[in-house]
Amino acid sequence: MQPRRGESVRVAADSRPGSGVRSYFAGLLSGVFLCFLAYLYTLPAADAPAPGPETAPAASVPAEPPKPRFDFYTMLPQQTLEDPVEPAGVASPPAGAIAESYLLQAGSFRQKEDAERRRAELLLLGLQPRVEESSSDTGQWFRVYLGPYNSHSDMTRAKSLMAAQDIDSLLLKHTAP
Repeated sequence: MQPRRGESVRVAADSRPGSGVRSYFAGLLSGVFLCFLAYLYTLPAADAPAPGPETAPAASVPAEPPKPRFDFYTMLPQQTLEDPVEPAGVASPPAGAIAESYLLQAGSFRQKEDAERRRAELLLLGLQPRVEESSSDTGQWFRVYLGPYNSHSDMTRAKSLMAAQDIDSLLLKHTAP
């Protein structure tokens, strides 16, 4: 059917471009508004007291908390040590004990250049590495060792220096009779 002259053509609202988007946002805004109203409904009234423990009378609550007392300023100068304290003696191992020493392996490489590069990194850290060559049925290996360390604290110091530079190490205990 053709419209007559002077008549306007009515287009259905659903066939216009963008009407679906408008309907979506209208529904979304309506939902947000209804959720906001529901939230306001759940809030307590402004003149209602807050639920909780009963409040104590205002007269029993002090207006200002008491100031702390620091007595150590007067007590410390008055204190003295009665017995002199001597440093603890380090117990020496028995004569028949087995002496332990520690080695750290800082890497095992197939190429000597890689082992020398690791040795140079450790020298820059102030450590004393050495490269040892070994042959096995899997081929020739170049291992980088640190030590031997006679005390656990020296070994721990070297290990922590390497860990700070992201260098993995392997602890080897060496017992000498």
